[in-house]
Amino acid sequence: MDYARWIKDIGRGRRGARDLERDQAAQLYGAMLDGRVPELELGAMLIAWRIKGESAEELLGLVDAMQARTARLAPPAGPRLVLLPSFNGARKQANLMPLVALLLAREGVPVLIHGRHDFDSRISPFELFAVLDIPLSHDLDQAQARLASARLACLPLAALNPGLDALMALRARMGVRNSSHSVAKLLDPAPGRSVRVVAVTHPEYLDSMAQALPRLCSDGGRALLMRASEGEAYAHLRRAAHLQGFADGQTLDLNPQPNEALEQALHEDCEPEANARLIRAMLDGREPVPQRIQEQVQALRRLAQD
Repeated sequence: MDYARWIKDIGRGRRGARDLERDQAAQLYGAMLDGRVPELELGAMLIAWRIKGESAEELLGLVDAMQARTARLAPPAGPRLVLLPSFNGARKQANLMPLVALLLAREGVPVLIHGRHDFDSRISPFELFAVLDIPLSHDLDQAQARLASARLACLPLAALNPGLDALMALRARMGVRNSSHSVAKLLDPAPGRSVRVVAVTHPEYLDSMAQALPRLCSDGGRALLMRASEGEAYAHLRRAAHLQGFADGQTLDLNPQPNEALEQALHEDCEPEANARLIRAMLDGREPVPQRIQEQVQALRRLAQD
C-alpha cells in the first residue's frame, strides 16, 4: 500500500488536505486496525487526521472498517441493548454514568458498558465499577451470561476489538488522541439490536456525528447523540439537554420541553468509594436522581423499545 499517497492527501492541514472517499478511508483504517502500517507512517497519518478532522464520509469508512473487526454479542430477548462507552473517567465531579446503567438495568433494559482507561490524571471508571459490584467480564461468554442474569455487563474494549484498543492506547505514547477515540463511540457489537450512546465533548463533533448517524442507523439501527459530561456518557447536570435520537434513518428530538439550563448542585467528590455511595443513595431514594439523568434514561428507554 502506498502510504505516502495517503499522507499526502490528508496531511496538508485543514485547508490543504483532501477528504478521502468512504471506501478509501475504510481501506486505510482497516490496515491500521490490523497492525499492517509501519510505525512512522501510522504516526504521521494519525496526527494528520487529527489536525484535518474526519469528514462524515471518512467517519463512515472508519466505522465500516471497525465494525468488520468487532466481535458480536447476542442480547437477551426484550428491549434493545444500550451501549455505554467509557474512555475517560472522573476528573472534578462524580461519574454518574454507572447510575444511568443501573437505572436502565433495574427496569429490564440490558446495558453493556465497554471501554478502556489510560488517563493518569483521572480516576478510572473501572475502579468505580468494582466498588459498585459491577464485575468486569473477561470474554464475550461471560458478558452474555451477565446480560441474561443481571441485564448489565462490562467488557474491556480489547475483548471486542483488539486493533481498536491498540490504536487508542497510542494516546499515552503520542500525547494526543486520534480518530479512534471518536470511532470507538460508534462501536456496535449487536447491530440491529442495540442503541448506541454517542456522547461527545466538543461541539464540532455534534455536527459530524449528526451527519453520520442517520446513515449508520438506516438499517434498523438506533442511537442517542448527546453532550458528554467530563467525556463520560451521562448528561451534564446543569446544561440545557442535547438529546438527539436516531431510529431507522430518522432523526428524533428527544430534548425535554422546556429545555433550559438548570441550577443543579454538582457532586465534586469523585473518589470511587464516595462516588459509589452517592449512586447507591440515588438508587435507594435517599438522594434525588438529577433531572438531566432522568431525562437521559427516559430517552434511552424510548429508543430501546422495538
